[in-house]
Amino acid sequence: MGRRRRSAVSDWGVEILKPRVRASAAVLALACLAAGAGAASAADGPPGLTTPQVLPAFDPAAPACTPPPGLSHSLEFVQDNRRKFIEGVGDGLKRAAADRGLAYSDLSADNDAATQSSDVDVARTAGVGSLVAAPVDPAALAPALQRLMWSGGYVATIVPPPATTILNAPQYLTGKTLGEPAAQYIRDHFPGGANVVLLTQDSLQFLAPRFVAIRDALRSVPNVSIVADISPDPVNEAGGYATMKLVLLAQPRIDVVLGADTVVLGALRALREAGKTRPDQFIGGIDGEPEALAELARGDGPYKLSVALGSPVFGYALGEFAADWLDGKSVPQAVDALPVPLTKDNLSSYEADQDNPAAVFADPARRDAYIRLYGNICYDSRDRYLNFPWSSETK
Repeated sequence: MGRRRRSAVSDWGVEILKPRVRASAAVLALACLAAGAGAASAADGPPGLTTPQVLPAFDPAAPACTPPPGLSHSLEFVQDNRRKFIEGVGDGLKRAAADRGLAYSDLSADNDAATQSSDVDVARTAGVGSLVAAPVDPAALAPALQRLMWSGGYVATIVPPPATTILNAPQYLTGKTLGEPAAQYIRDHFPGGANVVLLTQDSLQFLAPRFVAIRDALRSVPNVSIVADISPDPVNEAGGYATMKLVLLAQPRIDVVLGADTVVLGALRALREAGKTRPDQFIGGIDGEPEALAELARGDGPYKLSVALGSPVFGYALGEFAADWLDGKSVPQAVDALPVPLTKDNLSSYEADQDNPAAVFADPARRDAYIRLYGNICYDSRDRYLNFPWSSETK
């Protein structure tokens, strides 16, 4: 399939390509943004909020304002690549667009920053009213996103600024949601000590707090031996597989494996090939990968926990906010994607929620288990878009 094909649905899949190169780009991008990259372009339009600040809770009763003039009731999703986590976002966006009468399209940049910037400029020129971006290179994409916001359009981004609405996960809490159950499992099942393999993504600035939290949790348990604390290269299933094969050469008994689902699944494959899996092991990951959920569903294997972020649910929410913006309503400036710990016991209810994100969004109690909303912005206050790396964990 060609990259230029627009489709309503993209492919589920998590893949992190060349993590060290990506990490360097992300760090440089955020440094530029935090140092005032937006201010440098203020001659063309407002720089937005460039100083980090704590946002209040979203006020759903905030007064409405002017609908943006001259823009189509449309929603476009510009993706960095077609991968599993992003597919969940796209599914939620597509459903919300259908429910709210927005024309919907998506487009993958295939990891090309220049192509993605061009795609956003084309959307702006065409009068697209709202856009959600998963940036390839935050600094490279920022000017195009700002131009779209200056024209009155709604922009939501997955993690980096600038955006009308930034979606991010509380990364330390995400790691804690995996690390603390693992620590408790060690206390209960390995009182004499446990050998732990930690497969990290420390080179990715946004994700590093996850592993700080996991290490903090493990430090609370006596006799834990972290026999490997390493970022596989690449950070995907093949990297996890290769790394675990090396670890097994030095340490044949592994009790606990923690990391992103994609690398942990690779490590599990290496353990199985070596005949080193046991029902009493604790293998757990982050992201809610379909293969990890299949392992959980078995109920009798070493995979004990996957921490999901419910991307169809938060994708649906972003689609709702895009439609609200075009109707002149006030929308959140930021959204927390909350970590959801999945085990064999709650897996079916989680999957039902992902299959019907509209019902979750309509039920405040269910919705609040997946997302938390901060700040208010509408067309009349659009100059207050976020142009700093936002996290709810920043105090």
